[in-house]
Amino acid sequence: MSRILLVAATTGYQTRSFAEAARRHGIAVILATDRCHILEDPWRDNAIPVRFEYPRASADALADAIRDLTVDAVVAVADRPTLIAALTAEKLGIPWHPPDAVAICRDKYRMRERFEAAGLLVPRNFRVPLGSDPLAIARDAFYPCVLKPLGLSASRGVIRANDPHEFTAAFERTRRILSQPEILHLHEEWNEAIQIEQYIEGREFALEGLMTHGELRTLAIFDKPDPLDGPFFEETIYVTPSRESAAVQQAIVETARRAVAALGLRHGPVHAEMRVNAEGVWMLEVAARPIGGLCARALRFENGLTLEDLVVVHAIGRAPCTLTLAAPAAGVMMIPIPRAGVYHNVSGLEDALATKGIDDVVITAKQGQKLVPLPEGASYLGFIFASGPGPAAVETSLRDAHTRLDFEIFSTLDVIHS
Repeated sequence: MSRILLVAATTGYQTRSFAEAARRHGIAVILATDRCHILEDPWRDNAIPVRFEYPRASADALADAIRDLTVDAVVAVADRPTLIAALTAEKLGIPWHPPDAVAICRDKYRMRERFEAAGLLVPRNFRVPLGSDPLAIARDAFYPCVLKPLGLSASRGVIRANDPHEFTAAFERTRRILSQPEILHLHEEWNEAIQIEQYIEGREFALEGLMTHGELRTLAIFDKPDPLDGPFFEETIYVTPSRESAAVQQAIVETARRAVAALGLRHGPVHAEMRVNAEGVWMLEVAARPIGGLCARALRFENGLTLEDLVVVHAIGRAPCTLTLAAPAAGVMMIPIPRAGVYHNVSGLEDALATKGIDDVVITAKQGQKLVPLPEGASYLGFIFASGPGPAAVETSLRDAHTRLDFEIFSTLDVIHS
């Protein structure tokens, strides 16, 4: 029996999906997560505890813990586990993305340097120490611009500024986000500076792919039909196939191929995001992992494979030669958090599920959960999945289903006085 090492965040939506996919294909799973190392197996899944904030020490401990087992492949779920996965794969001699490449994927400034050196379109950018005086920087900045934490994902802390006044407010807000206790320990370098970039006009896309010994295979190009103009950049709808021309799609694929080569990524899943305008394709970033959250469920193939299936079978060298999506078009909506508060309930779920084209609605928010919208937050209320005869029909289904959902969110004061 083949065996994979699954490195995942304890709270990640995807962990169970990938573990179940492995077991469907007769692949044994060793789970490594960032759970409490003091409690003894609190979830009774025999997971090995690791610390994402100490990747090298965790990789050493992980490699030592499994030294007597035969491990055929490594799979990482979400951003934070990727570096431990890469370091462990290197120690075990398993093909995966190199640790240096994965580290660059987690640092927006270094990523821009690699893209620029490869001749890709790169916005004007610089980084400034977190302790800088924003008033002094605002006078010399270019507008509009976007302020970004170096290492956070899912648009957390990303804010557009159109003038010095907005820049100063955005800088202070991003600095407060990076000062939160749960972020401070993630990575010292990421909390020392903020990335400043020229805002790029254009339409936004995502490319899902698999790399096999340095060769990129495109699985899907997603349109993001909602405008992402700021001041925050909350993603909502992904729809595939793209409605862009064949020439634009080819340019997206070719730019992504050059980008992953510039970063040094080699073997495993990649998720790339880009903007397209009259000047061409601008790479925003590339992650050494599959698409986040439960969004992978939007990709289902004719041979019955899900994206999770494909990632785990590819990891052990059994990926199919041909892949065609099961439906002509498919998509997902990440249900945004409309306001801060405490989640209580949702109504209209049956109506949403009955909407034409809807495959599933999954509410991931739990009763009593504190909800924090972007840019401070990093989660969604849930996910809506749809398929149909074309991308326009899928987009309509997702929007219609969303209008049928009514979320009950209490303000903090309501909870205190109840």
